[in-house]
Amino acid sequence: MIKVFIDASTKGNPGPSGGGLMITSEKMYKQESFVFSEMTNHQAEFEILITALEFLLAHHLEQETTMIYSDSKVVVQTIDKDYTTNEQFFPYLSKFRQLQEHFPLLILQWIPESKNKGADNLARQGLQKALKKRKKK
Repeated sequence: MIKVFIDASTKGNPGPSGGGLMITSEKMYKQESFVFSEMTNHQAEFEILITALEFLLAHHLEQETTMIYSDSKVVVQTIDKDYTTNEQFFPYLSKFRQLQEHFPLLILQWIPESKNKGADNLARQGLQKALKKRKKK
């Protein structure tokens, strides 16, 4: 089983954003931070979910049971219901559906922020990179 913890961080709403993911399994431990463009905090939370799935596929890690943990109730509820009325979320839901087909068993689970500190720290690192990149422009 692969466990993936994800989180996003945004300065402003919308604003520069970053994401973090932490992957653990019996065979590996991996941490990554990502720079995202300007987006809302909810968009950033969806973006890191999609980024995590693409990362797993790129590293051929889709064949095991995959548990993804997020502290975003909006993301988890949207994916669980497979429905949204928010037009900003349509592309993310569509992309999730496409990516999900590559995983034999993929479960998205909500966890409280207090249980997601590792991914939160990585998301903040991604945000700091986004802010530095913005200053250079």
